[in-house]
This record gives sequence, structure tokens and C-alpha cells, in this order.
Amino acid sequence: MSLKKTALAGVLWSSIQQFSTQGITFVVSVVLARLLSPSEFGLIGMITVLMSIGTVLMEGGLGQSLIRTNNPTEEDYTTVFYFNLIGSFLIYIIVFLCAGSIAEFYKQPSLELIIKWYCLIFITNAFSSVQYTKLSKEMKFKKELTIVVPSLILSSIVGITMAYMGYGIWSLVASALVQSILASIQLWIRSDWRPTWNFNKEKFNYHFHYGYKLTLSGILDAIFVNAYAIIMGKFFAPAQVGFYNRADTLKQLPVSNISVVLNKVTFPLFAQVHDDNERLKDIYKRIMQMVLFFVAPVLLCMSVLAEPLFRLLFSEKWLPAVPYFRILCWNGILYPIHAYNLNILKVKGRSDLFLKLEVIKKIMVILVIVISFQFGVQGLLYGSVFSSVLAFFINSYYTGLFINYKSFNQLLDLMPTVFVSIIVALIVYGIDLSFKEYLKLDFFRLLLNGFVYVLLYLLIAYLFQMNSLKELIKIIKKQ
Repeated sequence: MSLKKTALAGVLWSSIQQFSTQGITFVVSVVLARLLSPSEFGLIGMITVLMSIGTVLMEGGLGQSLIRTNNPTEEDYTTVFYFNLIGSFLIYIIVFLCAGSIAEFYKQPSLELIIKWYCLIFITNAFSSVQYTKLSKEMKFKKELTIVVPSLILSSIVGITMAYMGYGIWSLVASALVQSILASIQLWIRSDWRPTWNFNKEKFNYHFHYGYKLTLSGILDAIFVNAYAIIMGKFFAPAQVGFYNRADTLKQLPVSNISVVLNKVTFPLFAQVHDDNERLKDIYKRIMQMVLFFVAPVLLCMSVLAEPLFRLLFSEKWLPAVPYFRILCWNGILYPIHAYNLNILKVKGRSDLFLKLEVIKKIMVILVIVISFQFGVQGLLYGSVFSSVLAFFINSYYTGLFINYKSFNQLLDLMPTVFVSIIVALIVYGIDLSFKEYLKLDFFRLLLNGFVYVLLYLLIAYLFQMNSLKELIKIIKKQ
């Protein structure tokens, strides 16, 4: 299969998987948000950083090293498997012993037992992480789909049932554990790969040399991505963490559905053309523009219509999350671009530079948090938007050096989409203010304004002959 056909097939099945899993997760979160309190979601939010750090440590960046390695052997896969497995047990033991201290840090005694159960996911995931990496490397996203979706559906049924029965936060814990266990079992049953007893020290050193820098970067990223939840959990009520997490989760819906799909495909795709800078630049530019063409208008439309959206989906008790959501939408616009910039560094084998950039950006985030913290939760979130803009320039500067695509040129290619999205958002905001007194039902208010937004956006994009729209039309005509 040609590179183009492989990429298209990868995008198709990865898209189906991402949209279906996110769709199911979204529906389940809406149901659970009506059954559980913001405080219960806030407690889970407080330990998200633990899960993120533990997952990064467990893999040690070795999974990504496997993906970028040409023709890895059975010894490569086996060596990484045993590293992940042993690492997961060690991490769980450490977390188990520290659970009481973490609960004391947040002044939430109930967290201790929750952490001990929830973090068992480290071990269950480790048993199947290599099988999952192998599927990704071979771009077998169709098989991934048939494993991930059934696991998610069954675990969601468990979570909703327990929530209806009054188990509260434990419904969230059980759902996560069941999903991990079911996915691991399926990956073992349906994978033709099995570990041998050949742990190769040389192979380990090779993968570890590449992976440990990504691991350190991942730990820094996990800490700082969750820094806002950590600070809120320490200094504000659990409900505030719940509101923040609900806003962030909804913001991530369009961002992850679009960017994660392409990110899974682009890393192995970039890896196949990493020696051809012109092709790499062309692919990167097209993907970047196409992603923003969808992400920017969706996020700004959701921001404008946040109040009726939250009330319709989650009920009145979640309306305090609306201001947080509106700020986070601006943060989400640049997130996909960060991911693709960093993927360029990965495929170029510059994990050392990747780590250095992460350190620089995290120092910057600390300074912004120190300054913005005094202005409360909203001050912190505005600070995160500022940090995101600065991070774009840092990432794009170094990527530009490798593929001759400067930050300023990247910005010029992105600005038309952002500008049109803002103009349409302002128009729709004015329309919503004018007619909301006549549209009492939130559903019709969202339907009307959403339709107007899409219509105006596509019309303006067509009139100005935006590159992304022309690319999209070409793709549709070829089908």
C-alpha cells in the first residue's frame, strides 16, 4: 500500500475510533454529571496528575521509540514489555505508600482509598501496552477500534449502573478499572504477539537512551498540564476543581477528536518521510491548516453559546463552569499545533531538544502561575492562554529550523482561519443576544445559532478562497 493510501486508511479508522470513543464518553459524562456532584468529579480531578505521571513513567518513552525504530525485532518488543511491566508494579507500590500523604495534601481523607484502587490501572495497562504500540506502529487502527469501543461501552454501563445505585465517586473508579481490564484482555486474545524470555540489555539501552528524555518531558508536561487542577485542589473547594474539569473536558472534545486522530497518524507518517524536509514541511503545513480550520470555529462557537450548552447538557448546577470554559476555548485553539510541532522534533530524533524546550516552557508556566494565581481561578486560566501563545512561538521556532518553516510564516498560514472564526463568533454573539428572549428553549437556541455560525463560516471561507476549504473540497470530489 502506498504512503498516501496508508495515511488515508489510518486517518479513516483512527477517526472512527476517536469519534466513537469520544462520543460514547461524552454521552456517559453527561449522564454521570446529572447523577454525581461537581465535588465528586473534583476529587477524581485531583488525582489526574498521578495517573498522568504514572502512565508516562510506566512506558518510559520506549513505546514511541519502538514506533520510530525501523523493523524492530521480537527482542525489541519483549524488552520494552518487561520494562513496562516491572515499572508499573514499582510505580503502584510507590503510589500505594504515598496515598495517605497525597490525601493529606489535599485535606481530603477519602482520597486515600480512591487512589489505591484507581491506580491499579497502571498494572492492567502495562500488560497490554506493547500490543497496543505494535498496532499503532503497523497502523492497524481498525483492530484498535474493535478493541477499544466494546471495552468502553461495557465499562460505561458499569459506571452508570453504579451511579444510579448511589455509589457516587466509586462509579467513576470502577468504570475506569473495568475499561482498562477489558481492553487488556482483548489485546492479549487478539494479538499474535507474545513476549519471550529474551530481555536484551543492548536493546533496552537503545530505546531507553531515546525514551528517557521523552519521559522526563512527559513528566514535566503531566505536572504542568495538571498544575491548575493541583493548585485549585489545594487552595479551593473540590467543587471548583469539578467545574474546571468539566469545562476542560468539554473543551477537549473537539480538540482531541480532531487533533488526537491526526496525531496518531502523523507521528508514524512523519517518521516515514523524516529524511525529506520538503515533503515533511508540505505534509505538516497542510495538516496544521486543516486541523485549525475545524478546531477554531468549533471552539469559538461553543464559547459563544456556552451558557445554553452547559444548561442543556449538564443542568443548572454546572453553570459556574461557563466562565472557565470560555477562557479554555481560547487555550484549545493552539493545542493541536503544539503537538505537530513537537512531532517534528521526535521524528528527527531530537528528544534532547524536546526535553530542553519542555523545561523552558515549564519555567515560563511557573512564572505565569505565580503572577496570575493572585487573581483567582479565572486569573489562572487567562494565564494559561498567555502561556499557550508563548509556547507556540518556542515550539515553532525550533521546528522551523529543521524544515525551513519559520514561526512567522506558520502564524501567517494560521491567521486567516482564526480571524474568520472570530468575526463569525462576534456576529453570532450579537444574533444570540438579540433573539434569546424569543428562544426560551436552549435546544432551539443552540440549533439556530449553530446553523448560522456554520453557514457564515463556510460562506466567508469560500469567498476568501481559504486553502483549507479548497483542500477539503478536493478531498470530497475525489471520493
